[in-house]
Amino acid sequence: MTAVVQTLDTPDGPFTLVADRDGAVLASGWSADAAAVTARIPTALRPDDVREGVLAAADAVAAYYDGDVDAIRAVAVRQTGTPLQLAGWRALRDIEPGVPLTYTAFAAALGAPRAIRAAASICARNAPALFVPCHRVLRGDGSLGGFAWGADVKRALLGRESVKAFPDAPPRG
Repeated sequence: MTAVVQTLDTPDGPFTLVADRDGAVLASGWSADAAAVTARIPTALRPDDVREGVLAAADAVAAYYDGDVDAIRAVAVRQTGTPLQLAGWRALRDIEPGVPLTYTAFAAALGAPRAIRAAASICARNAPALFVPCHRVLRGDGSLGGFAWGADVKRALLGRESVKAFPDAPPRG
């Protein structure tokens, strides 16, 4: 399979997208290293060949950074995994911007309230970052927790989404 890769400049750094020929995002992340982003794609979906091009999903990224944090919802993604992983990735897309969940609440939303480690693993194995917003899941104490693309990016994304979700809220700290 041949895939298309495109890298954009964003306020959070270079953002690379890898999509299949139908335009479904297979992987994305805050790196200019297309090989590193492609490596996050599970073997069953990993393309044999990746070529530079222009992707429609890039328009959604630009809209997101221009303030339309819901623009990413309409972008198709393609993932493969266990039934629980697939359900988890679908559930991540339902988390409202500006209203993050804890890993415990995310596990409960999956119908497996004691599967907190599995919920964290679902987030960690999420290849199409931003489009499947795993950054919207936090530790039980409200701290950021892990994020493949770094805590600074996660903090910036959550801040951007919080401002859009609660525009009249007073600034924090």
